[in-house]
Amino acid sequence: MEKILNNLGLCFRSGNLILGEEAVVNAIREGKVCYVFLANDTGPNTKKKILDKAQFYGVELNIDFDSLSLSQALGKGTVKVVGLKTKGSNFIKILRK
Repeated sequence: MEKILNNLGLCFRSGNLILGEEAVVNAIREGKVCYVFLANDTGPNTKKKILDKAQFYGVELNIDFDSLSLSQALGKGTVKVVGLKTKGSNFIKILRK
């Protein structure tokens, strides 16, 4: 799990992540996201919204981390939703290991 968070930070520094609920939802709709991290302590409305969008558009979803872990990995404030851009799909191989 720690390795995934470290690699997530690397993805962020390379510019291959989208942060925030609305930005990720819009990117899912536009086909710009291939993988989503959703904090497991996210509120029920946000969780439902992201789960429904990801399922409808066939985007993989990871809910293994809480918002504190995601935030620390990215060096940002509170982060609940993170999308991996399709152009950064080479990182998906790293994140799945």
